[in-house]
Amino acid sequence: MDKSKMPGVGLGVMLINNDGKVLLILRNSDAKLADSNMHLEGTWTLPAGKVRYGETIIEAAKRKVKKEVNLDVSNLKIISVNDDINKYAHFLTIGLVSDIFTGKIDLGDSLEHVDYKFYDLDNLPENLCEPSKVIIKNYRNNRIYKESE
Repeated sequence: MDKSKMPGVGLGVMLINNDGKVLLILRNSDAKLADSNMHLEGTWTLPAGKVRYGETIIEAAKRKVKKEVNLDVSNLKIISVNDDINKYAHFLTIGLVSDIFTGKIDLGDSLEHVDYKFYDLDNLPENLCEPSKVIIKNYRNNRIYKESE
């Protein structure tokens, strides 16, 4: 592990519908199309991405939700912070939640994501990516940060 590298800052947004289900999107199984520094291709994920220089966390979350699923989101709350580290990358991941969003879901034409579905929090897919899994777990356990076990 190269200790001279700096971690990136990422985020994941839980969008909870009126039925209490969370929106997940499926990353392309092709690594190039999935466009993931952490190599999370073929997994379900929350709408997620990197925070750009000069952008607030809330601005980044709104941008990523609009870009990835074409929804306008408001009333965002920070619910989680986590260290996501694997052999490819290290991100400080901030989790957010909102139950107020408008628009029609559209994954666009980038092919980064190939499907979407609202999942019951008690019946999440097995191939849920680790960063999203931690955000959802922290949300359900009402904690901000989970230290390594």
